[in-house]
Formats: sequence, structure tokens, C-alpha cells
Amino acid sequence: VQLQASGGGLVQAGDCLRLSCAASGRNIVNYFMGWFRQAPGKEREFVAGRGWSGGKPYYEDFAEGRFTISRDNAKNTVYLLMNSLKPEDTAVYFCAAAEQKSTIVVESSNTYEYWGQGTQVTVSS
Repeated sequence: VQLQASGGGLVQAGDCLRLSCAASGRNIVNYFMGWFRQAPGKEREFVAGRGWSGGKPYYEDFAEGRFTISRDNAKNTVYLLMNSLKPEDTAVYFCAAAEQKSTIVVESSNTYEYWGQGTQVTVSS
């Protein structure tokens, strides 16, 4: 599966952005989808993830209450709506896909076999 992330940009603190991750090659209905981010000089970190149809979402603490992950399996697209953005949210955001497994660690980047190229989000104060 190929993933294409988009929707990043330069915004001010308090603004919102919606990132999109369009998948091609295979239908994502059978994949667990996640968003990660990587700020300059820092390791890649988990942001949010969502399982197959009807699955509950997972959020890292900093994203809980501000970010919402959703997926449209018919459009083969996953979204990350980010509200109340802060300067510390500045990073390159990546979407990722994990094949079905009996158990997965959603916060681990090692769980995901497929990655998009990333989209830059810059939040000014």
C-alpha cells in the first residue's frame, strides 16, 4: 500500500489543520492506520491511531482532546483533525499503515509496515 500525506502548512497558535492520508494499492479497511510526528532533533513519536471499521481511536496524551483521527474506508483515506495547535506541535507528520495482526502495539513505529512521505506542520506563536 502507498500512502500520501497532505494538508500541512504554516498556521498560528490556536488554529486548526486537517491532515489527510490517501492510500492506494490496497483498501485500507484491513489495515490499522496511525499518525506519527517528528520534530527537528527529536525521535518520531506516536500521535494517534485507529483500527479497522468500528475500532476505537488511540491518542497520545498530548493529542487527547485536541486531535481527532478518522477514516473513510470508502475513500481509502485517513484524516487527522488538529485543533488548538501549539508551537510544540511543529513537526513533520507521517501516516502509517499496519497489517492485521492478532496483537499490535499502536504506539510503536515498528508496528507499521508502510509509511507516507510526511507533511510539514509549523505552528507560530
